[in-house]
Amino acid sequence: MEAQLGSPKLFRHSTKPHKQRNYLYVGFVAVGLLIIGIAVYIVSAVLQTGDIFRYTPSFDPSSAQETVFYDLKDYMGHSDGWYRGDQILICVPLRDAADHLPMFFGHLRNMTYPHALMDLAFLVSDSSDDTMGTLKQHLEELQADKDPNMHFGQIEIYEKDFGQVIGQGFSDRHGFAAQGPRRQMMARARNWLSSVALKPYHSWVYWRDVDVETVAPTIIEDLMHHDKEVIVPNVWRPLPEWLGNQQPYDLNSWQESDGGLQLANSLDENAVIVEGYVEYATWRPHLAYLRDPYGDPDTEMVLDGIGGVSILSKAFVFKSGAHFPAFAFEKHAETEGFGKMCKRMGYSVIGLPHYVIWHIYEPSNDDLKHMEWMAQEETRQQREQSQQKQYDRVYQAGFLDVKENWDEEKPMILRNTDSSRGSRKIDVVWEDVDTFNAQPNSKLADFDPAV
Repeated sequence: MEAQLGSPKLFRHSTKPHKQRNYLYVGFVAVGLLIIGIAVYIVSAVLQTGDIFRYTPSFDPSSAQETVFYDLKDYMGHSDGWYRGDQILICVPLRDAADHLPMFFGHLRNMTYPHALMDLAFLVSDSSDDTMGTLKQHLEELQADKDPNMHFGQIEIYEKDFGQVIGQGFSDRHGFAAQGPRRQMMARARNWLSSVALKPYHSWVYWRDVDVETVAPTIIEDLMHHDKEVIVPNVWRPLPEWLGNQQPYDLNSWQESDGGLQLANSLDENAVIVEGYVEYATWRPHLAYLRDPYGDPDTEMVLDGIGGVSILSKAFVFKSGAHFPAFAFEKHAETEGFGKMCKRMGYSVIGLPHYVIWHIYEPSNDDLKHMEWMAQEETRQQREQSQQKQYDRVYQAGFLDVKENWDEEKPMILRNTDSSRGSRKIDVVWEDVDTFNAQPNSKLADFDPAV
């Protein structure tokens, strides 16, 4: 019994549990380090790429030579797109624009946004002049420039007629009766151009009218750095001095008003409201009228409708389905309807009231009539001046001017004249002037002045 109790084997502590716990500790540490490593990798990947689950397919060149992969998350548009390499699509609708193209290409050359990042897309439609030939000539000269920085990216020209019969004169294009059909026709043209020209790698779309006269070379960067889905500048136009020198041009950029909503509710569902006409009194705040020549050009104004002279939009706005309604969308069409649609889709629509570009001056029919009258009046005044000069020559030749001689002889003639006599007061009594007819038997002399 004692031998059994004193046996060291009975009371020896086993080391097996200690070894098991050590293995567990080592396992826990290893798992912890692995988790930490994975977390560090995830954080690093997120910071560097923003997407750790990015899918990058690998194609076999032998079987997929024409296959191109685009991750559309890379083309959402940045506020500093000129630095990040954002590709811009410049869309330019053209109709009878041959006379304006030299001015437009002058603006293109002056643009400071990297030309290689700008693709050009033109749609020529319903033109009666040589718009197509003039366009090709200027494009060839531009791309053949010795300065490689002048060369633009991909250039596409499309041609399609839409049956537009409204004239291109100022009064034709801006007459009230023509606005509804004209806007819907222009919307179709814009939609055709954007649908065929927009590529998956475009981050921005810039719509530009060809008849802009004065614009900053930094127009793209100036609008882009606001980082808005849709943004437009203020548009004015110069006027002759006799018309006031300048005037707001684009009244299609506005904020909605209670009066505008009430008017829309009162109209037929297919009616198209056009802004800036007395026939549709909406009492909306217009971007154009809020301009301050000394205001901050970066001041922003939230808009509902926009004009189409100069629009910068992120490309995903069009890719997500926004377009220019060729029908009555909330009682508006074309660019104003586009603004309404973008607001409905939750996109920002912004205008810059103090950042101004200048449209060309186009005389209306009334202006032309007044200018014709001014020309006739100028001709009449020139004719009168010519006649007056002739009269002056005849007068000088037919009559002797003796004023100088009179000035010399006058003191001699009047030297013996009593000058004080001229200052004497003479009183005339007229009391009996009207008493003749009052005398009885008075009779006038028998005198006939006609004899």
